[in-house]
Amino acid sequence: MAHLRSGRRRALALPVGLALSVSLGFLPSGTAAASEAGTIQAASSAAATHTAAAAADGPALSYVVNTRSGRAAADAVGKAIVKAGGTVLTSYQQIGVTVAYSKDPGFGAAIRRVRGVESAGATRTAPLPTQATADEGTPKALTAAQVAAATADRAAGQDPLEPLQWDLPAIKADKAHKKTLGSRDVTVAVIDTGVDDTHPDIAPNFDRKASVNCVTGKPNTADGAWRPTAAESPHGTHVAGEIAAAKNGIGVTGVAPGVKVAGIKVGTTAGFFYTEAVVCGFVWAAEHGVDVTNNSYYTDPWYFNCTTDPDQKALVEAVTRASGYAEKKGAVNVAAAGNEAYDLASDSITDPSSPNDTTPGDRVIDTSKCFDIPTELPGVVTVAATGAKGLKSSFSNYGRGVIDIAAPGGDSTSYQTPQAPAVNGSILGPLPGGTWGYMSGTSMATPHVVGVAALIKSRHPHASPLVVKALLAAEADKTSCGAPYDIDRDGTVDAVCAGSKLYNGFYGVGMADALDAVTK
Repeated sequence: MAHLRSGRRRALALPVGLALSVSLGFLPSGTAAASEAGTIQAASSAAATHTAAAAADGPALSYVVNTRSGRAAADAVGKAIVKAGGTVLTSYQQIGVTVAYSKDPGFGAAIRRVRGVESAGATRTAPLPTQATADEGTPKALTAAQVAAATADRAAGQDPLEPLQWDLPAIKADKAHKKTLGSRDVTVAVIDTGVDDTHPDIAPNFDRKASVNCVTGKPNTADGAWRPTAAESPHGTHVAGEIAAAKNGIGVTGVAPGVKVAGIKVGTTAGFFYTEAVVCGFVWAAEHGVDVTNNSYYTDPWYFNCTTDPDQKALVEAVTRASGYAEKKGAVNVAAAGNEAYDLASDSITDPSSPNDTTPGDRVIDTSKCFDIPTELPGVVTVAATGAKGLKSSFSNYGRGVIDIAAPGGDSTSYQTPQAPAVNGSILGPLPGGTWGYMSGTSMATPHVVGVAALIKSRHPHASPLVVKALLAAEADKTSCGAPYDIDRDGTVDAVCAGSKLYNGFYGVGMADALDAVTK
């Protein structure tokens, strides 16, 4: 499963380090007026002479075309797309992003020459539909013996499997639940591989009206379209349960078990999260009253999107506009830092996995020009993972000026408690089909922060995303760098984690704290 990360290019608006409201300086604003007046006009070039017949020369690809916002610009670029040998799938006029298909290998270059088009690029390198496969990760299913042992050992008021959830006390969610479970007026959206809303832990809190399938880039509102098929990853269902599994005497308990959760499906069956789907997901969340979005993925096929490349630049711009629009409409966007143990604060990184939908190859990227999206975008809260002993997970990406906050994501080390002497070191959550299993990653850390943000929003219903993020930072448990991962052999603090107790490269502002979220 791919994971999102955050970038050091975002200025920290708070002394404690949480990035809030800055904008990227390398791209134009999605709502800025174009330099040209009037509607988009096709240039007197190859763009105007491309025909549908010429478009049959190559594989069908999807594109995003970025213009000014508004209906006039959308209508004009739609006509230009057809002239350039493409077909319009849908247009998000609110942010000036149009999704198009074309078989013409020259379509991207042609449409970029159209007056009023600010950027345009292919969202994939594999043909539509992609036949590539991706490793989604296999959860470790809970055994009947583990279920029986946990149920027997549970304390009064706990759900049957709660004794196996070491992650809840790690962020004091168990204590927070004695104060409140969260508000039904708060909706969290899981932008992911789909959510099984029939699971008994998820069904009581599921918000059908805010759920959708966005895989193609256009909303599919058919009943149940948001669910994963048997062949698809359980990732989104697990994430949804971590956030809002109901406290109902069944299975596990979520961090915010009283809030509503929606499923916005953006992952293909092969496991890819393409730009058009991610744009659709953010815009849908914005238009359907979502308060917090969970983003435990990166936007395929490029691990890092370089703005020196015209295709990749367009992808960054499109998702920047979409995530910014969701925040403008009231959503706090939270994303995973990633599982490659990268120092995201370094000047360069070797990316061996892009493009991941065809043939990847090693490339050294300049982190001042190449960005993982949407996590390295303005206002997104970036989450690093910790293991059961409270230290940064061995796999978690890190970086001073990159990580905003930390939360339990699991690790390979087993963990023991007095109640459950053989608790797995990973995170327990629901799986499609009414079962439960363990998964680990920054994907599992992110839902904990989302749950805490939902508790904050429950207590402060009129708080803006800026205020929710400020409270999330202020109420986190400050965490200093410590052994074993961040102390050199000579006993000095490793530069990759250097920073004060208030903020450092491993834990950001510290560990998310659910109890403070509902009491302070």
